[in-house]
Amino acid sequence: MSSPPDTPVALQTIAMPSDTNVNGDIFGGWLMAQMDLGASVPARSRAKGRVATVAVEGMTFHKPVLVGDLVSIHSEILKEGHTSLHIGVEVWVTRQPSGERNKVTEARFIFVAVDAEGKKRPLP
Repeated sequence: MSSPPDTPVALQTIAMPSDTNVNGDIFGGWLMAQMDLGASVPARSRAKGRVATVAVEGMTFHKPVLVGDLVSIHSEILKEGHTSLHIGVEVWVTRQPSGERNKVTEARFIFVAVDAEGKKRPLP
């Protein structure tokens, strides 16, 4: 069994009943939104300001997220361009009350540094 990456936890939350779809599973769109927020943490820090998500690559859902899971978003900068950042994201859950840990999804988020008007700007 693999274990969570050494990268810091950028965001942590608990999956709640209000985050479910009509079948009672945690909605994939909710999870993707959490990943986007978690990916923005190192992107905003490196860009020293505002960033915008421009693409998501390789989104893979490995296992479902269950109501009550502690959801941990790990993210790290994989690549830098002149204005862009590629952020690798892994989502791990801790099942309650067993404490079992599972990787549930992963993706690469691409951000662009933007100015106050939303136009691309170089990374500092």
